Amino acid sequence: MIDIKLLRENPDIVRENIRKKFQDEKLPLVDEVIELDIESRKTKTLADNLRAERNRYSKEIGGLYKQGKKEEAEEMKKLVNEKADLLAECEEKEVALQEKIENIMLVIPNIIDDTVPLGKDDSENVEIEKFGEPTVPAYDIPYHTDIMESFDGIDLEAAGRVAGNGFYYLMGDIARLHSAVITYARDFMIDRGFTYCIPPFMIRSNVVTGVMSFAEMDAMMYKIEDEDLYLIGTSEHSMIGKFIDQIIPEEELPYTLTSYSPCFRKEKGAHGIEERGVYRIHQFEKQEMIVLCKPEDSKEWFEKLWKNTVDLFRNLEIPVRTLECCSGDLADLKEKSVDVEAWSPRQQKYFEVGSCSNLGNAQARRLKIRVTGEEGRYFVHTLNNTVVAPPRMLIAFLENHLQEDGTVTIPKVLQGYMGGKEVLVPKK
Repeated sequence: MIDIKLLRENPDIVRENIRKKFQDEKLPLVDEVIELDIESRKTKTLADNLRAERNRYSKEIGGLYKQGKKEEAEEMKKLVNEKADLLAECEEKEVALQEKIENIMLVIPNIIDDTVPLGKDDSENVEIEKFGEPTVPAYDIPYHTDIMESFDGIDLEAAGRVAGNGFYYLMGDIARLHSAVITYARDFMIDRGFTYCIPPFMIRSNVVTGVMSFAEMDAMMYKIEDEDLYLIGTSEHSMIGKFIDQIIPEEELPYTLTSYSPCFRKEKGAHGIEERGVYRIHQFEKQEMIVLCKPEDSKEWFEKLWKNTVDLFRNLEIPVRTLECCSGDLADLKEKSVDVEAWSPRQQKYFEVGSCSNLGNAQARRLKIRVTGEEGRYFVHTLNNTVVAPPRMLIAFLENHLQEDGTVTIPKVLQGYMGGKEVLVPKK
């Protein structure tokens, strides 16, 4: 959520930002907020004046009673009561106007960074750099669920009977590989100075609206019936929510946290053939990284975060590339975002395995996460990035480590998490 002061004083900046994000349908909202803000401030001024009059009259009434001027005091009390009704109306109107303004401000997109390339959707994202040599072996790479089935490592049919489409059972070596990757990712981030955390897997609605846009919320979140609780779609939600309505001493920054959680997503809409299997699912696990820092440090942290993911994938001997997300592909709260994509030898193209985002003070402003320092209070900047998210990561892992004989090699950094195994041997 942007600062109302920015919209009030520089509405053209807000309008231009909306155009950059190709959301012209939101342009009328700027004028609507300006009109509501003018009315709100007038109402507040009137209410403040009425409160001041009430206080002044109250003192005068007390003085009149002391002087024995009861009739004059009673007449003034009637006037105060009349003003009280008007004050109540003003206060009620003030609350209603502020609620309208806030609801609209939640829809207006955050100001994107000047370096973000312009584009309508993800097809116009810009490649930054490749890491590792993408290879295509001379032998065929089966579909990822076929590879898993050769190890008796997945059961989609049983999961369908139990929970429906979008769920799976992982078993045996594949399940162990899944857990090994998560555990390695945890230790990798701890070694880089991040504090490990396991957060709540459900959050209240005020946290949901604090960390994401309404459009994302509708497309992603599962609500618990008859409870003010939602299942998290990523641990970032509850990790940022941890600091809701808090005032952080400046000397404690930055907070660098890495969190594990299961994630639950509706995944609304139809998806292509490459999103069958376990590519898009309703439940998965993820290791995340989160940073809360001073505004002047957020750009530096942004670079550090996405490089952590690149380094982890390179340690696992998986080629990756980074993409700068264009303006139209950015969620409304994001200032800047970089996707990390892994190489798929089967598809002979890259696919997304992580996303790094700088949200500036948008989440902090919604959640009232402030910092107190020598120069007063200000809103903290928040950033998040995927460390690793199996089972999508397993797709890249299995395809890049599959050998012609059907075995799967285990990189050295992961062997200790796999009981010393250097290779997985299929059962079929």
